[in-house]
Amino acid sequence: MKSPQELDRFEIRFSGLGGQGIITLGKIMGQGLALGHGYNVTQTQSYGPEARGGSSRCDLVISSKPISYPKAESLDLLVALSQEACNTYYPYLKSGGVLVVESDLVKQSPTNRFLGLPFTNLAKDKIGIAQAMNTVVLGSLSFLLPFVNQGTMRKSLESVLPSKIKAINTKAFNLGYRLAKKQWGDDVGDVWRDEEDLTRR
Repeated sequence: MKSPQELDRFEIRFSGLGGQGIITLGKIMGQGLALGHGYNVTQTQSYGPEARGGSSRCDLVISSKPISYPKAESLDLLVALSQEACNTYYPYLKSGGVLVVESDLVKQSPTNRFLGLPFTNLAKDKIGIAQAMNTVVLGSLSFLLPFVNQGTMRKSLESVLPSKIKAINTKAFNLGYRLAKKQWGDDVGDVWRDEEDLTRR
């Protein structure tokens, strides 16, 4: 396995509504980064009293070194899949951090500097199942994040899924990766400005 890119500390927050699969998304990405890529990863989560419709949040802290503090406080990447989540957590995004939104659900971004895709409708229209939305997000982030290997993350996803939903989720992952590359490809270099900068954060 190729040595992973050196990371000092990188914080991701997935946020949105209950029922969007946010906790599952965080767990699968965290497992892929830890077992597949060899990083140290901590995961914390919280969700509102309603399983569906309440707020939901999952944080990952990723580092090549031992992680001294497990909670995310200064985000490098915020994934906001609802307007409320975007409004609530945007202040925690550090200067130079990246905002990714569900463009059909986040109508008013607090900044002009963000990346968006209509993840839910993509899952509905192209995959035929809205619940695969979180896997579309995972695929798109596998393109966006310079320290994620697409093939390794896809294998990690497939390893945790029941066989009956493996094929459809692999399709959703590939769709997210492909569309992110198509729509964000020209911007990704500017988004991270200097890829080496990630190692100094």
